[in-house]
Amino acid sequence: MSVDQPCKSHVADATSVGRRDFLGLAGAAAAATLGLPATARAAGAGPVRVGFISPLTGPLAGFGQTDPFIIDLVRRKTAGRLRSGAGEHALQILSRDTQSDPARASQLAKELINDHGVDLMLATSTPEVVNPVADACEAAGVPCLSTVDPWESWYFGRGAKPGQPSPFHWTYHFSFGVAQFARMYLSIWDLLPTNKVVGALYPNDADGNALREHLVPDLVKAGYKVVDPGAYQDGTTNFSAQIQKFRAEGVQILTGAPLPNDFAVFLRQSAQQGLARQLRIVTPAKVGLFPSDVQALGRLGLGITTGAYWSPAFPYVSPVAGIGGRALADAYEKASGKQWTQQLGGSLSLFDVGLAALARSGAPKDREAVIKAIRGLDVVSVVGRVNFAAGPVPNVATTPLIGAQWLAAPSGSRFPLQYLTVEHADDPKVRIQARLRRYRV
Repeated sequence: MSVDQPCKSHVADATSVGRRDFLGLAGAAAAATLGLPATARAAGAGPVRVGFISPLTGPLAGFGQTDPFIIDLVRRKTAGRLRSGAGEHALQILSRDTQSDPARASQLAKELINDHGVDLMLATSTPEVVNPVADACEAAGVPCLSTVDPWESWYFGRGAKPGQPSPFHWTYHFSFGVAQFARMYLSIWDLLPTNKVVGALYPNDADGNALREHLVPDLVKAGYKVVDPGAYQDGTTNFSAQIQKFRAEGVQILTGAPLPNDFAVFLRQSAQQGLARQLRIVTPAKVGLFPSDVQALGRLGLGITTGAYWSPAFPYVSPVAGIGGRALADAYEKASGKQWTQQLGGSLSLFDVGLAALARSGAPKDREAVIKAIRGLDVVSVVGRVNFAAGPVPNVATTPLIGAQWLAAPSGSRFPLQYLTVEHADDPKVRIQARLRRYRV
């Protein structure tokens, strides 16, 4: 059975099994004093503390927009309790905002470890957040789970070497990677006729370097010509050199991993300099993931395709929250007045996986027991199956990435945009919602 295609029984049993594992009795969380002595923590005294670090503000704020809703949802659904083994524990969730700053992410992780004694750290959304948090946890000997960061960026970007034993003991990661990007890109690009010339806009950062090294060879092997003008620095304000090269080489497909603000600059300059009219498919990574990104681009954002690591088309139910798919999106829109984003699934999946590990450890304040539980974990989360035993490398599990396109919403819709799946090569259980349309300016 494929890691990326859970069996039917996994989908059907996700809610019942998950709730038996770790949902507590109804009631308010027990009050507890922070900063227990190390001897008390080692003996298992006090509440189980879970740190959650993500970017609520700054350039990556789109990733964090839904996190307060998810954290409130988890607190309400667990009622501040965690069952593990024969016991029940008070559960505390301590959330922090990195402000999109890697140095602050590391600082916050150390604070949660040293000042609050967290038993498990959760981190999400790009290498700028996830990698420094994981490094701090690895150094301190604290279990850490993370997601929404291409796994190669997390694994190799933190010093692991291909073919060598994993250097990590305390840190584990589940996310899409190069194989998922390649399947999704090639599946989308095969839906429309093009000259198979791809422009690659990769910055000199963890995401850009990982995708350039590991993804481009797969695209070339599949018969595409990749035009790469070279790494650029995040925050670049003039993309004329890249645009001219793409025009000269006849690029009809655009990909890359730019920051949202950089991509907006590039796309506007592409429209001014004639490249945008030449493009037939625009499929960036890391940008165009959220409605706010696309709305900021105006008409240039319509028709962009990106990878969805979760959407209402996903059939899976969160074992923690007891909902998924359209119900999760509707709940968020009702509570916030804002359009759903795919990070709803990304952040909720961290709690699905993290609380499952704590529950199955039998001793959630025993760090080695928690790591042992993570290492053998095979659970269906709201984004799909997470199976660490299956690899592809130690400390990593993969999750699906599904191609979707931004289109104008029908007249009278609550929100101006709709984000519809157009292919499902990485997980056929995800429903296709629309046919791919050509990018037009």
